[in-house]
Amino acid sequence: MAYSQARDFMFCSLCGTMLCLVSPKTAECPLCKTPTNAKGVLGREIGYTLTVEDIRRDLGISHTMEETTTKESAALIKQTCKSCGNTELEYTTRQMRSADEGQTVFLVCPKCKARDTEN
Repeated sequence: MAYSQARDFMFCSLCGTMLCLVSPKTAECPLCKTPTNAKGVLGREIGYTLTVEDIRRDLGISHTMEETTTKESAALIKQTCKSCGNTELEYTTRQMRSADEGQTVFLVCPKCKARDTEN
């Protein structure tokens, strides 16, 4: 129990929601409004490590993925570039999430090389 309380100092003991500091002396749960003494919260911090591998995994990018947006493989679409105003963009699609969700469309301006995506 003591280990659990030491680790969860930033969370409401009643409902588990992350606490908000409302004054230098009081932390409050934004969901159930349970007040807590801020003494246990002040001066403490939560940290975590995020690696390139984590980002690649979350975005569905593999190490061997190569750039496929070339003039030969990309199709043109009549859409205005947000960066330079060019009226045509090249697009490619890739299945980034599970099979029951739609493909992600990758847009590249052939003029300024600005990139954008549509989900």
